[in-house]
Amino acid sequence: MDIKNSIKNFFSYKPEKSYVFSVLDHVENQNSTNDATENPQKTKIEKQYDNNLNHVKTSYNTLINSDIVIREFILNARNQQYKAFLLYIDGMIDTNIMNDFVLKPLMLKNQSNSYAGEQTRVISETKINNVTIRKVKKFDITQYLLNCLMPQNSVKVEEYFEKVFSGVNSGNCALFIDTLDIAFDIEVKGFKQRSIDAPNNEVVIKGSQEAFVENLRTNTSILRRIINNENLIIENVEVGEITKTKCGICYMQNITNSDLVAEAKYRLNNLGVDSLLSSRRT
Repeated sequence: MDIKNSIKNFFSYKPEKSYVFSVLDHVENQNSTNDATENPQKTKIEKQYDNNLNHVKTSYNTLINSDIVIREFILNARNQQYKAFLLYIDGMIDTNIMNDFVLKPLMLKNQSNSYAGEQTRVISETKINNVTIRKVKKFDITQYLLNCLMPQNSVKVEEYFEKVFSGVNSGNCALFIDTLDIAFDIEVKGFKQRSIDAPNNEVVIKGSQEAFVENLRTNTSILRRIINNENLIIENVEVGEITKTKCGICYMQNITNSDLVAEAKYRLNNLGVDSLLSSRRT
């Protein structure tokens, strides 16, 4: 019996009564990094101009999106030049406000932005034992743009792409500048909308009285106001061999079936009609 018990004790498994677990710090950091990558709200704006430009083009699919406009230009500030670009949606902004109060102050050289001056400003000055101590403040281009070159009533400084895209989708424009890891959300809304009036009938009780009865760009701006998302794709297609009517194919890139979208574009591009009057009659 002793031999049998000794063999059983030797080969049998005895689980330990206590277990000790340890969680490494790098696991938590890896999880937080993955969350920042998956969550677009945690995608910060970089200082590299090309990286920000490529991220915007990829997010809005500018190669196929017809109403997304990226305006690249050279910004003048205190006799220094910076590469910059504006991001906005055609049909949702006021072009006069954009030209007169955004592009002109930033692009044109005038007395205010051409003055080089001192790159440091003395805030306070004290003397201790015949030693002069000056507290100076270096030139800050962010504050200079906000206080001197952009006269809009609403300008916000954003650090994340998600906040910038939300403003652009609602009718603002975004300003990205080289060497700055922030972007400016500028109020330039100017989309058309119907005036408040009594309805002609009571068929529609809830919801707005808007319909796709305007020109193409006004109709797409209605969609952009309702669907505040950069995944909304609007592609232009010409239908009709004579009239060449411009149509818009609208779909959500992250939801729709790409094969069905390709089939719809194939059928529209191969319609053998002279003119397109409406969606029901050709």
